[in-house]
Amino acid sequence: MTMTAQDLDPGRPRGVSWLWRRQLDTYPETGARVLLLAITVLATITLYYELYVGGSVSTLLLANLHMSFTFYVVALAFGSLLGAFGSLFAGLTDRLGRANLVVGGLLLTGVFTAFILPAATDRWTFTIESFVVGVIEGICLVATPALIRDFSPQVGRATAMGFWTSGPVLGSLIVSAVGSATIPAVVHDTHFWTHEYLICGIAGIVVFLIALVGLRELSPQLRDQLMVTMKDRALIEARAKGLDVEAALRHPFRQLLKADVVISALAISLMLLVYYTAVGFFVIYAATVFGFSTADANGLGNWNWGFNAAGVILIGVISDRLRVRKPFMVVGGIAAAVMVVVYLEQAGHHPSYAGLAVILAVLSFALGVAYTPWMASFTETVEARNPALTATGLAIWGWIIRMVVFVAFLVIPVVVHSVTPLVNYGPTVTAYATQYKNELAFAQTHPDIVATATKYKTQLTDAVQLAPELAVIQKNPVLFTKLASYPNPAAIPPDLAAQAVTAAGGGAEGQALLINIAANQAAIQGVIAVGPQLQTVAPYSAQLTALSKVPPDVFTYLQAHGAEVQKAAAQAPGEWKRWYWVCFAGILLFLLSIPLLRGRWKPSDARRDEQEHEAMVQAELAKLTT
Repeated sequence: MTMTAQDLDPGRPRGVSWLWRRQLDTYPETGARVLLLAITVLATITLYYELYVGGSVSTLLLANLHMSFTFYVVALAFGSLLGAFGSLFAGLTDRLGRANLVVGGLLLTGVFTAFILPAATDRWTFTIESFVVGVIEGICLVATPALIRDFSPQVGRATAMGFWTSGPVLGSLIVSAVGSATIPAVVHDTHFWTHEYLICGIAGIVVFLIALVGLRELSPQLRDQLMVTMKDRALIEARAKGLDVEAALRHPFRQLLKADVVISALAISLMLLVYYTAVGFFVIYAATVFGFSTADANGLGNWNWGFNAAGVILIGVISDRLRVRKPFMVVGGIAAAVMVVVYLEQAGHHPSYAGLAVILAVLSFALGVAYTPWMASFTETVEARNPALTATGLAIWGWIIRMVVFVAFLVIPVVVHSVTPLVNYGPTVTAYATQYKNELAFAQTHPDIVATATKYKTQLTDAVQLAPELAVIQKNPVLFTKLASYPNPAAIPPDLAAQAVTAAGGGAEGQALLINIAANQAAIQGVIAVGPQLQTVAPYSAQLTALSKVPPDVFTYLQAHGAEVQKAAAQAPGEWKRWYWVCFAGILLFLLSIPLLRGRWKPSDARRDEQEHEAMVQAELAKLTT
């Protein structure tokens, strides 16, 4: 079936104005509705890709822009804080509409990600520019689930929300997939981080063009009603003709600041701490705790996000089939809690790449099992209070989740303070330790020999340079003792001089050797004076020669940072374990909040509710048509 833009909105205006006049006055047919949902999901994926792209090159960012880990995390925290108020502002989309905000946001974030952020040359410029992106995306990422809700009835809500939830997950997957494919195993220039931003930004601009042409939204009279099944379409359009939108939108936050909305939003935010930790810091965690390269860490992310994406979509479909949400939240939450414990216990050990990939895959799948049904149930809980305030309810959720991330990211540097030396100095320390492994090992296991060699460095050098002269003297000690008794070489008897020439090898070579001995008397006496000490280091001449070829800067760097890096490496596993126990507690609190949400526990009860609703719809239609 072919579909044109006119099919999406038969009554839309002609000319250029259709680029911003996006409201539909009738509920779209299935084909058009699916297309609109697909564009919304694509926009969501792109926005999250742009939001998360820094995580794939976080180790390079810290080094290139001279950021400490604390600065980086606090910057992310305040970015989340600003995004929280952007999310709160997005509640106005109940009055102002959603689509234009999403289209404009895609344009701005695409330009910033492709061209403005990569041009930053210091940490403050980059941070302030990233704040702008955070605010824009805080707005857009409340508007997109509102659009999903508008175009999906409750009986298909979990499937639709599963696809929307795949947005942040697929955004993360794209980040790790592109990173693992384009980041070299060994990065020689830390400025390479700009490469990933350019790729991401160009993709964002392409999606902006798609949304500019194709994205539409329902008129307020249509979207402000509750739609349980597609059979409600006729009733909603009939009601829309006389719906008082202004009355439904009065005091929006007063209507929704209730326990079921607020506590549920807080609980899911705490459950997702483990997700946001992975988004922001998994590359850093994998590099500093397990020693994976940036490329391999992004490769592990493929397993993490790939299974999460599969989980959110699959469980959305199954949840809609069974008409229940809460049992999936319980199963997913319990499984995620167990896997977090398994995951955190790997810190301090040396799991294989494959073993860690399996753990991440199961953990991420479990989070998807819990989250998609929650998202569907949360929008249904908001609709139960007022279907006209869906964006307001999502704005409350968006504000809370970003405030939780803000506080969590302020706490992480307090709990985990070993990252900065590991990221800033660890790679160089590790490179030196690998390149000069044998030399450094010798120095550590033979400190007395190295100390002696260092103390008598001049004498050792003289002993090597004057080895032939010293050999002759050591072979003929009596002769050279007699020669030493004549301070004036001219006074040496001819017979004694001839004997010395013969001992030195005879002829011109012997005479030259004797002349050299006379010229270097001080150096030769210095070597002889410390002969016993030099004998102790003689068996290690090869190792000492190799050690002498190590550049002096290596020892300076290792002395300055080696102990700090070693201490941080020992502390890191325990610090990260403590943080992941906090994430575990967040999942437990989520499990306790599930009863607050709308929805049945048993499929039979849910189907009975649906039958009762269909009977009510038929009765209402009968009244409207008589």
